[in-house]
Amino acid sequence: MPAPTSAFILRRLRRVFRSNTAYSGSEKTPFRILIGTLLSARTKDLTTARVARVLFAKYPDAESLANAPLKEIEKIIRPIGFFHAKSRYVKALAQQLVDEFGGQVPDTMEALVSLPGVGRKTASCVLNYAFQKPAIAVDVHVHRISNWLGLVRTKTPEQTEHALKEIYPQSQWRHVNNAFVLHGQNICLPQKPKCGICVLNEACPKRRHPPEVPLKARFLESRKVFEKSWRVQGFKDANKPMPLVEKPQRV
Repeated sequence: MPAPTSAFILRRLRRVFRSNTAYSGSEKTPFRILIGTLLSARTKDLTTARVARVLFAKYPDAESLANAPLKEIEKIIRPIGFFHAKSRYVKALAQQLVDEFGGQVPDTMEALVSLPGVGRKTASCVLNYAFQKPAIAVDVHVHRISNWLGLVRTKTPEQTEHALKEIYPQSQWRHVNNAFVLHGQNICLPQKPKCGICVLNEACPKRRHPPEVPLKARFLESRKVFEKSWRVQGFKDANKPMPLVEKPQRV
C-alpha cells in the first residue's frame, strides 16, 4: 500500500471515534478544562476525573480557588502525581486569573502560557476544547503516533506541533489531538498495540503483524474496544471514593 496521506489517517481515525472526545472532564467550561488539564499531567485519567469532581464541588471558580488555603487544595488533589507542585500552580493560576483577567480564562496562546504551570500543550487543549479554536495539543500519544506513522520525524512535542501544523490545514487542527489521543489510548498502545484490529494497519510502518480481520470488521472491533474503555464506562465509577496516592505515571 502507498504511504498514507495525512488526510487518510485522520479520516479513518475520526470514523472510528466519531463525535467522542479525548477530553476527560465531565464539565467543559474553560476554567474546568484549564485546571483539569493541568492536574492530568502524569496521572491516570480516572483519578484526575475523581479529584477534579471534588475540587470543583468545593471551589467552582477562579475566585474561590484563589482564596482556598493551600493545605486544603493539597488535601483534595493528594491522589494525583506531584500534588504539592500542582497545588501551588492551580492556586497561583487562579489568583492570576482574578487579578489580570477578571476571573475568566483567556482565549489566546500568549495569555494562557503566561499562567503558572501552563505550557503549550495545556494551552492548546484549552483553545481546542474550551473555545473551539484551531490548535494542536501534542501529548505523548500525538507525538508517538505521528512519528510511528511516518507523518513527522521529530524529537520533541514542540517540533511535532509545528510539523503537524504544516501538514494539516488549519480547519483540521482541532481534530488531530482528539483522534490521535483516542487511538493511542485504545488501539495503538505503546507496549502492546492492537495491530490486528487497527484501521491503519496496512499503512503503518511500525505494525507488528498483519490485520486479523477485514477493514469493516476492524472499524467495528476498534469501536468495541473504545466502548469498553473507562472513557465511556469509567465515569460511572467517578463518584466512588478516590484511591490511595498513586505513583506518578511516566509519559
